[in-house]
Amino acid sequence: MIYPIVKFGNPVLEKPAEKVTVFDEELKKLIEDMFESMYAARGVGLAAPQIGISRRIAVVDVTFKEDPDAKLVLINPEIIRKEGRHSQSEGCLSIPDFRENVGRAKEVTIRAQDVTGQVFEKTGDDLLARAFQHETDHLNGKLYINHISALKRDLIKRKIRKLVKAGEW
Repeated sequence: MIYPIVKFGNPVLEKPAEKVTVFDEELKKLIEDMFESMYAARGVGLAAPQIGISRRIAVVDVTFKEDPDAKLVLINPEIIRKEGRHSQSEGCLSIPDFRENVGRAKEVTIRAQDVTGQVFEKTGDDLLARAFQHETDHLNGKLYINHISALKRDLIKRKIRKLVKAGEW
């Protein structure tokens, strides 16, 4: 099932998501649906709050279907190490058609659980590190616009308010 992507302005995007404690068939189905929804929206990462579900689950595939082994399920993820710094253009499925340069750690190690509840650690750099940070932010109720200047953030919010008023958001 393809879920619609929740857009900026929906309160679910700005509150911390609930920890996952039950690892069952329902969770597996939700994760399959999240991958399907992410691919349909042409994304490389998707957090459960982005489909209106306040649970600490994210899916990532920075290869966008090119490498089946690159598909990652992150349940209750925590960033345990950050190294380096770089700035790159970043966007978000919940804030479509807007992109800004965001400074993030260049290399990140994450600790998370898989679909069976097994704890694992994974280190990623460049786009994968950015995806880990971006999706973990979503699960903590933060958006990438929290990492840009107040001036740029206000400009984006003003444009979104105009789109909402015009019925286009």
